[in-house]
Amino acid sequence: MASASVMPRKLWEHPNPDATNMAQFMRDVNKKRGLKLKTFQDLHQFSVNQRTDFWSDLFQLHPLIHYGNYDQVVDLKARMDSVPSWFSGVKLNFAENILYSADSKNPSLRTTAGKESDKVALTEVREGCTEIKHYTWKELRAKVGLLAQAMKAHGIMKGDRVAVVSSNSTDTLAVFLAVTTLGGIFSSSSTDMGSQGVLQRLTQIEPKWIFVDDWAVYNGKTLDLRPKMKEIVAGMQKSKAKGFKGLVSMPRFQEKPADVSGVDQTMGLASYLAKAGGNSDLPFEKVDFKDPFLIVYSSGTTGVPKCIVHGCGPVLISSMKEGKLHLDSGPTTVNLQYTTTGWIMYLMSTMALQHGARSILYDGSPFIPDLTTFIRLVGEQKVTDLGISPRYLQTLASASPPVIPKQVTDLSSLRRVSSTGMVLPESLFHWFYDSGFPASVHLNNISGGTDVASSFAMGNLLTPLYAGGCQGPGLAMNLQVYDQTIEGGKGVKGKQLPVGEAGELVVTSAFPNQPVKFWGDTSGQKYFDAYYARFDNVWTHGDYIFVHRKTGGVYFLGRADGVLNPSGVRFGSAEIYNVIESFFGDEIQDSICVGQRRPSDNDEAVILFLLMKPGQKFSEQLVKAVKQRIGKECSPRHVPKYVFETPEIPTTVNLKKVELPVKRIVSGEKVTPSGTLLNPQSLEYYYKFAQVEELVGVKSKL
Repeated sequence: MASASVMPRKLWEHPNPDATNMAQFMRDVNKKRGLKLKTFQDLHQFSVNQRTDFWSDLFQLHPLIHYGNYDQVVDLKARMDSVPSWFSGVKLNFAENILYSADSKNPSLRTTAGKESDKVALTEVREGCTEIKHYTWKELRAKVGLLAQAMKAHGIMKGDRVAVVSSNSTDTLAVFLAVTTLGGIFSSSSTDMGSQGVLQRLTQIEPKWIFVDDWAVYNGKTLDLRPKMKEIVAGMQKSKAKGFKGLVSMPRFQEKPADVSGVDQTMGLASYLAKAGGNSDLPFEKVDFKDPFLIVYSSGTTGVPKCIVHGCGPVLISSMKEGKLHLDSGPTTVNLQYTTTGWIMYLMSTMALQHGARSILYDGSPFIPDLTTFIRLVGEQKVTDLGISPRYLQTLASASPPVIPKQVTDLSSLRRVSSTGMVLPESLFHWFYDSGFPASVHLNNISGGTDVASSFAMGNLLTPLYAGGCQGPGLAMNLQVYDQTIEGGKGVKGKQLPVGEAGELVVTSAFPNQPVKFWGDTSGQKYFDAYYARFDNVWTHGDYIFVHRKTGGVYFLGRADGVLNPSGVRFGSAEIYNVIESFFGDEIQDSICVGQRRPSDNDEAVILFLLMKPGQKFSEQLVKAVKQRIGKECSPRHVPKYVFETPEIPTTVNLKKVELPVKRIVSGEKVTPSGTLLNPQSLEYYYKFAQVEELVGVKSKL
């Protein structure tokens, strides 16, 4: 278990921190404002204590393409839960900032600096690396312009929604940029999401057009998506979605587009584009800084997902903060973020283009035809910034024999590996530097998410990296830890805990990329309840964390609503997972740990479910070993009361394990699976554990 007091092992530090963008930004701020900022901690304090100065300086030193001027950065007297406006008076366009760069002296003049026409902007790779295509900035602009003109001819205007159900491809990106060129609002779902999950999203936002891939490829299989198209059209018709015009079928394999004549209200992409008349001009529609451009979704693991609306300017300037200051992104960056289009990391993949980076779009499984294929791509394409999940690293580390990336390919170009999606176990930090990757690579463990389209905690280039957690808070994120035992409610002030104590992650000052609203939430009550109902006038995110007393690192222990609390001892499920992954990786493939408290229970019982690796046997001996190790590494009070085998662990389509439905089921509730679950049928297995006492006589195995 990570300790807030014990000094963890130092793993990495930047060889020349003074040469980074963040250090230069500090020097510029010092000169402008007569300050003496020297460290990351100094800069972070400046960014939260003098917020308007920080954001104003960022806006001027790393400008966006924009028009007009602002009277004030933000109203500092406005309550955070009022979602105050930032940079009012400024107008801009999302796609313009992706496809061009701002002139540093006159940001109302765009330039191709870093995005020259003949330079490669995108590399598209299909599963197994069997097909690789490159697109220059000129080709990308032409593709987006043609589609934008076609959309305009088909009636798309500012504020209209356009959705995709598609792969991570150049065609999908073109839809994103084309609709935002016109001032419209984009929404994406992945092709592996069930039709019901897609419709739970799209019937709420009522898009005018839905672009759908005609085929999908994953894990070596090719799937015809026309049956899904029919289900989507039928669902949209049944919902009587206002303004819905139809589907556009995008040919995933250009040589043989699917015949969609049998799909109602659907046309092929070529027919849709014909209305552009060959015109590929980019008609950038200027929108207000706060105007919506993107709708993303909560996981919806136990119900209908919430439709989270993000503003154009807020996301662009937040990306400038993270990309330029935290990551040193620029024209020499080659970014490969493994993601589906249904996850917020798809946006992060797109945002690399804002800084002139080349973005590699990968579609399919990273393990086809074998575990080395994807990492070979990293070497061959000279990737500098790789984004993956802890599960990917765990798969490599626990393979038999283990896959050692630095032995598989030349990783001399790799500067950074960013990990997100779930808690990164401390054991993987050690494996990363002791075995897996070159010592020069920065392991950037981040945590933020869909709600803010950015990170609460992430890496930086000025402080050393220590094993465990995230390096520190994001700039301008006034991140604090509140007492999680306080019930909360309207007007209830939270209690900040001393550094080192675990509690609820909150942000106590407004930041630009707070969501604009929830779509369809006319009263704003759902939005308020999601973030502000617990503690008065602070953002409550729902993560259980602590800040290390010596390093300032932020450690994520699990979701606050999944905090385990047997006999009043509070801890996060991630502490249990860390032990399983560190000591039982050869036998156990995965695990899920939840608290059980039924109406008749006086205390909470912790239940741990183990998913065994193929060929490995669940046994009483294993149960004993697991309990002993948890007791030794954490404490005797962390030891689960029950340990069972499970045939399957419920996950979202983005492979995040979901604890809350299991917790509710074993506590005696009936749960309706959400369409965002990859394997909703897996929940059925857990209902029998609501009567766990009847099962312990079968030696903890079913």
